[in-house]
Amino acid sequence: MTFLRGWHPLAVDSALAAVVAVMLAAAVLVTPQAGALDLAAVLVGSLSLVAWRRAPLVPLLVGTVSMLVFSVHAQPGPPAAFPVLVAVFGAVWAGHRLLPALASVVFLGVSLATDLATATGQSPKDIVQGTTLLLGWFLASGVTATVTRHRQAYLEQVEERAAEAERTREEVARRRAGEERLRIARELHDSLTHSISVIKVQAGVAVHLARKRGEDVPGALLAIQEASGDAMRELRATLEVLRDDPDGSGDPDGSSSQDSRLDRLDDLVERARSTGLAATVTISGVRHELPAEVDRAAYRIVQEALTNVSRHAGGAAASVRVDFGGDELVVQVDDDGLASADAPPVPGVGLLGMRERVTALGGRLRAEPRPEGGFTVRAELPLGEPT
Repeated sequence: MTFLRGWHPLAVDSALAAVVAVMLAAAVLVTPQAGALDLAAVLVGSLSLVAWRRAPLVPLLVGTVSMLVFSVHAQPGPPAAFPVLVAVFGAVWAGHRLLPALASVVFLGVSLATDLATATGQSPKDIVQGTTLLLGWFLASGVTATVTRHRQAYLEQVEERAAEAERTREEVARRRAGEERLRIARELHDSLTHSISVIKVQAGVAVHLARKRGEDVPGALLAIQEASGDAMRELRATLEVLRDDPDGSGDPDGSSSQDSRLDRLDDLVERARSTGLAATVTISGVRHELPAEVDRAAYRIVQEALTNVSRHAGGAAASVRVDFGGDELVVQVDDDGLASADAPPVPGVGLLGMRERVTALGGRLRAEPRPEGGFTVRAELPLGEPT
């Protein structure tokens, strides 16, 4: 694309120079006094117009001298002024003022003096009138170049203002997003942190009193104590991301914490068992390092699936299967609860969150009742870049 942008103006300028050269060559052929010197001057002056956009003073100088040679020697009339007119336009358009005016005065003055000195069939009045009309063309060329230059400058200013307005909108959007993250962080801290802390403290007190009395501590109470501690750590990590990430590019799950990883899968399943859920884990394939996003998403999917089994499939057993493949990671959680195809459960926020995680990674999620009864959650997560 850059090549085309550079080549297109050059093609236009070359075509312009060629057209002027052909016209003036024809004028040389029909002018009785013209000879080889005039043809050479015409070609040099015309072809120099190729550079009027990139080096405007070059065609102004070359064109003026060459056309003066042609005008003084052959006296062709107005056609000799064509290359000089284009060169004057280019020089004024580039921001020059004095040199184009000087070139115009020199060309018109020398041409007028030559015509007056050698005129045979024309009166001085006609010659002066013709030069005056030609002067008008030179003035029109300069004015047109000035207007074009100002219009171009105006368009550039408009583009700059539009770009600045876009940058300003982006900055405002980022600032508002940052303010919203801080508001959410405050709300989470003021509501969830306090409630979870109370649960953790109360569970800890109950465990302490039970042990002090020599009683067996219920497994559910220990699970509550451990789960509340994990929840507090993950919530703090999330709050840190919301407060400290200025551009919102951090991990919303709290990427600073290492808790949400498959290497803690055994702890997650053991916690689910402590609540009374019969759960098994099967890992197949060669276990290897996973991309952080895939590792975190897999952990969260298992966590959400086991939570749903505990809440909605009372008394059911769950099986967790993790398959490490070369191109993808497959995570599947099945239960033998009461869900059926005739009465599928209503998808909640948890299933929606699963689907969003998998979709963001370019994977596939299947969450539906099993033909033999119960529910299955199967996520296929690619190990490459998200598509």
